[in-house]
Amino acid sequence: MFTGIIEGLGTIKKFDKNTKTRSAAKMQVDLGKLAKGLKAGHSVAINGVCLTVTKISKNQAEFEMIGETIKKTDLGALELGDKVNIECSLKVGERMEGHFVLGHIDDIGKIIKIEKKPTEIKFWIELPKALAKYVVKKGSIAIDGISLTLVDVIKNKISVCIIPHTMKITNLGSKKIGDKVNIETDVLGKYTTKD
Repeated sequence: MFTGIIEGLGTIKKFDKNTKTRSAAKMQVDLGKLAKGLKAGHSVAINGVCLTVTKISKNQAEFEMIGETIKKTDLGALELGDKVNIECSLKVGERMEGHFVLGHIDDIGKIIKIEKKPTEIKFWIELPKALAKYVVKKGSIAIDGISLTLVDVIKNKISVCIIPHTMKITNLGSKKIGDKVNIETDVLGKYTTKD
C-alpha cells in the first residue's frame, strides 16, 4: 500500500521489452538513495504501479512485469533515461499523508491541456469513459502515483492543480500535451459504486 506522496525520481537504466508480443518486460531503475534498505520481494511504486523488486545491486533495482501490467499502464512506453516517480511501500507506524493508493492502475489517461499560472499549473486529463463514475469534484485520484485532489470533473475530463514543489520533485515537470499518465481512482469510490 502507498499514499501517493512521491519520495523522489528514479532513472530507467535498462529496459528489456518483448516487442513482438508485448507480453512481458524487465526494467532496471536507478533509485538513488531510495534504494537504501530495499530487498528482493519489497514493493515499490513506479509511476504509481506497484512492482516487486526482483533483484537489487547498490542503487539499481530490477523489476519484472507481466503482459497485463504493460497493457494497462504506460510503463511499456518508457525509454532509457526516462525519469519515473518513486514511492516505497508504506510502513506501519509511519505518518499517513495523501490518500490510500494501492498501486493497481485502472487505466491510462491523456493530458489534453496545461494551464500555467504564477502559483500553480492546471493539468486537464481525459479519462477512459468507464472511469468517469469513480471521480468526484474534490475527491482523490492518483496520477502517475501522485496523490492529487480533483478540481474539475466534466464527464470524463478532469483537472488537477499542481504546486511548484510537486512539479519539481515529480515527473509532471516534464509532461506535455498528448502524454499518457497512469490513473488510479480512489479505492473508496470503487467500493461505493460497486454494482
